[in-house]
Amino acid sequence: MTKTNEMPALPAGMQINAPMEPRFGEILTREALELVAKLHRAFEPRRRELLAARAARVKRLDAGERPDFLPETRKIREGDWKIAPLPKDLLCRRVEITGPVERKMIINALNSGADIYMTDFEDSNTPNWSNQVQGQVNLHDAIRRTISLEVGEKSYRLGKKLAVLKVRPRGWHLDEKHVLVDGQRVSGGLFDLGLFLFHNAKELLERGSGPYFYLPKLESHLEARLWNDVFVMVQNEIGIPQGTIKATVLIETILAAFEMDEILYELREHSAGLNAGRWDYIFSCIKKFRLDENFCLADRAQITMQVPFMRAYALLLLKTCHRRNAPAIGGMSALIPIKNDPERNEKALAGIRDGKARDADDGYDGGWIAHPGLVEVTMGEFVRVLGDRPNQIDKQRPDVDVSAAELLDFRPEAPITEAGLRNNINVGIHYLGSWLAGNGCVPIHDLMEDAATAEISRSQVWQWIRSPKGVLDDGRKVTPELVRAMVPQELAKVKQVVGDDAPTYDQAAVIFEKMSTSADYAEFLTLPLYEEIE
Repeated sequence: MTKTNEMPALPAGMQINAPMEPRFGEILTREALELVAKLHRAFEPRRRELLAARAARVKRLDAGERPDFLPETRKIREGDWKIAPLPKDLLCRRVEITGPVERKMIINALNSGADIYMTDFEDSNTPNWSNQVQGQVNLHDAIRRTISLEVGEKSYRLGKKLAVLKVRPRGWHLDEKHVLVDGQRVSGGLFDLGLFLFHNAKELLERGSGPYFYLPKLESHLEARLWNDVFVMVQNEIGIPQGTIKATVLIETILAAFEMDEILYELREHSAGLNAGRWDYIFSCIKKFRLDENFCLADRAQITMQVPFMRAYALLLLKTCHRRNAPAIGGMSALIPIKNDPERNEKALAGIRDGKARDADDGYDGGWIAHPGLVEVTMGEFVRVLGDRPNQIDKQRPDVDVSAAELLDFRPEAPITEAGLRNNINVGIHYLGSWLAGNGCVPIHDLMEDAATAEISRSQVWQWIRSPKGVLDDGRKVTPELVRAMVPQELAKVKQVVGDDAPTYDQAAVIFEKMSTSADYAEFLTLPLYEEIE
C-alpha cells in the first residue's frame, strides 16, 4: 500500500514535478489523477481556444471596439426560461463568508454562523503546490467533520451548525505548473475541481448536501458552456446524477456583464445564480480600457457601488437573476472589524451595514463578507428585509432597464490624489510581499485585500501614468519617475508594519515598480508571479 507521503503510480502520460508532503497521497491517488487526465484531454483544446479568443478580443478593444449586448443571442435574453430548481441548502444565502483553503480559516468560517462558506483556491489563496494540495486535504477532513487544529494552547474544532460549503477553483487562465499531461500543463481549475469532486461529491450527497462551486473570471457565455460540459462529463465519470453539481458564477469582468442571461442559460441545469464580484469588476474595467485616452478612474476609494457604472451593473445582475429564478448575491465588502479602537471599528461596521442594507433593499438575496466578526451585522440587514423568508427572488425589478451606455459610464474621473497614488503603491507592495510568502489574503489598512484589490492598485498606477487624465489634484502628472520615487518610501512604511526581515517585500517592491511602469501590461498579476513560487 502506498504511503500517504509517497508519489503514487501515475496515469500514463502524467508527470508531477513537485514533492509529496504528509497525507498528499490520500488526495493524489492514481484514480483521482486519472480523472484529472481525462478532463485535461477532453477540454484543454477548448480552453486554449477560449484563451486565444480573449486575447483577440483584447486587441479589438485596444483598437477602439466597445462591448455591447450580443445580437446573436437576443432570443436567449428575450426568452421565458428558468434555471433548474435549487437544492434546499442553497435556497437561503443571506450571508456568505469567503476565505482561503487554510485549515484554521475553514474551521472558523464553517462555525461562523454564515449560511454559506466559499472556500477559495483562487484570489485569496497563493497557489503554491503545498497550499493547493493541503487545501484538498483540509476540505476532505472538513466534509467528514474530522478537521481539527491545535495552535499553542488553542484548539479548533467544528461545532454542530455549519455553513454550507461552496468551492472556488482557479479560473480558466491559470495553469497547474506542477502537473503535466502529455507534456502540457493542466488547467488549475480542472485540477482543483477534479480532485475535489472525485474525493467528496458522493460524501457530500450522503450527508444531505452536494458539490457546489463558485466560478471565477468568466468573460463570455462560451466559457460558461465549457464549465457546463465539464460538469456533464465529470458527473458521468464519478457516477452522480446530472444536475447534481451547482455553480454560482462571479460576474467580475466587464465583458461578462453583457452576457449575464447567456451565462445563466448555458449553466441552467447546474446554475446557482450570479454574484456581483465588485473588486475584480473594477479591475476588469481598468484592464480592458487601459489604452483609451477618454477612460481614467479616480482614486480607488471613490469607486463605490453607487457610482454610475457600478450601480448599473449591480441592478442589471439583480434583475437578470430574479427573472430566471436564480439567486443574486451581493459582492464583497473589504471592511473588517478593528480591534482595540472602538471609534474606527464602529465606522467600519457602519460601512458594512450601509452596503448590505442597500443590497437587501435593492432585492439581493445575500452578500459576501471576509471576516466572521461581520456575520451578525450582515445577517441583520438581510433579516430586516427578508424576515423568515429564505430569499427574495420574487422581487423581479421590472423598473430596471440598463443600457450598454450605462454599463460603460465610467465616472468619477476625479479626484486622483497623492494619497490615492501612495495607497495603491503601498497596498500593491504589501499584498505582493505576502502573496510571495504564501499568504493570499491580507488585512491592510483596515481592509481585507486579495489578488483583486492588488490588481486594481497596480492597474490604476499603470493607467494613470499613460492617460493624459492621470493628473493629481495638485496639478502634477503621474509619471514613472514619480512612482519610482514613491516606491522605496512606501516599502519603508510596509516594513514598519511587517518587520525589516521580510525579503519577499523587497522583491515585491521591485515587481510592483516594474509592472506599473513598464510599457507592457501583464494580463494578470498572478501569471508572472506564479512562476516565482514553488
